[in-house]
Amino acid sequence: MSALLPSARPTLPQGFGLVIGAQFASALADNALLIVAIALLAQQGFAPWWAPLLKFGFMLAYVVLAPWVGPLADAFAKGRVMAAMNVVKMLGLALLALGLHPVAALAVVGLGAAAYAPAKYGLITEMAAPEALVKANGWIEISVVSAALLGAVLGGALVSPQWLASGLADWCDGLALPAEKLSGSLAALLLIYAVSSGLNAGIADSGRRQRSEAHDALTLLREFRAANRRLWGDREGGLSLAATTLFWGVGATLQFAVLRWAGESLNLPLSQAAYLQAAVAVGVIAGAAAAGRWLALHQARHGLWAGVALGLLMPVVAQVGDVARAAVVLALVGAVGGAMVVPLNALLQHRGAQLLSAGRSIAVQGFNENLSVLAMLAAYAGCEAAGLPIVATLSGLGLLVAAAIGALIWVDAGRRKAALLSL
Repeated sequence: MSALLPSARPTLPQGFGLVIGAQFASALADNALLIVAIALLAQQGFAPWWAPLLKFGFMLAYVVLAPWVGPLADAFAKGRVMAAMNVVKMLGLALLALGLHPVAALAVVGLGAAAYAPAKYGLITEMAAPEALVKANGWIEISVVSAALLGAVLGGALVSPQWLASGLADWCDGLALPAEKLSGSLAALLLIYAVSSGLNAGIADSGRRQRSEAHDALTLLREFRAANRRLWGDREGGLSLAATTLFWGVGATLQFAVLRWAGESLNLPLSQAAYLQAAVAVGVIAGAAAAGRWLALHQARHGLWAGVALGLLMPVVAQVGDVARAAVVLALVGAVGGAMVVPLNALLQHRGAQLLSAGRSIAVQGFNENLSVLAMLAAYAGCEAAGLPIVATLSGLGLLVAAAIGALIWVDAGRRKAALLSL
């Protein structure tokens, strides 16, 4: 019974609220932008299978730039790096309004996000003591998912007929930009990124720097490959990296699968289907909060069982036929997802900081997780283009997730048993 109770109440570091606020604002705009960009694709007459490619473009920089964004985050004050990266995101929005292809514009926004992530998570590792990492990660994930929740709602509102008839939308439409009526939506998101950048600039510098001795791209690439191998080779680091890599790939795919499923099975328009994504976000907040409160760092592997439940619930979602029950089941999916990712993410950050450095370990994590996102989104876009029913897609994905997480549990149990026998 004592294992279920928290042994202490670790306190969050001073100034952590400013990090949360800045992260929330930036992620809020990221998530709302995705809905607006989907509407822009439809406005411009693109086929539905282009929608997942928006996320593909956004995440591409996470993979391509992974060897260099970690050293960048470690070499400068992380709050300043985050502020600068929000300016890059604002540039992507401006290009989208000026007529750049939505996938290409989101790739520019992704450039900013790719360097933002290791700075953000690296800052947490610098600010929080190891015993407070799970709690700090719980709050970060709550802010991330709250932003996803409200971002979906905001995105739905920004493409609704009511907003498109508002004064700001009419004024922006008068500028005769290629984005037409959605120019006002992009202007609203631009203001949110600006707020986040201002908050980032106010974050106190931890004073910690770790500049790489090498500066040429090839040497940094070799260093990154060595860091990647080292983290995968660690028993706890490799376990948590495998689990979070799978989770984020599935989560990105579910964003689009839920929108399509809500449209086909529940007959909801995009503006309302986006609101249904909020049910998943509410569940993740609850699961993340519970994990942050009740699981200590040494208990992180228990989150894997929630991953099995996540996979098994996805075929259940596919069979639901009304909005109320769909909201409940999607909230449950989110809850087990949050309970899985928070402790394992904390364990991964802890081991990564011990084996590598804060920025480099987050860059390795981002590379693997976002490579999974790209692979799963490409596969999902292929299923869309091939006309595979969404029920089959959701059910098959869920069963694969349950089997993969079950395999991780089995392998981890075998390794721990072998380690005990060798003592």
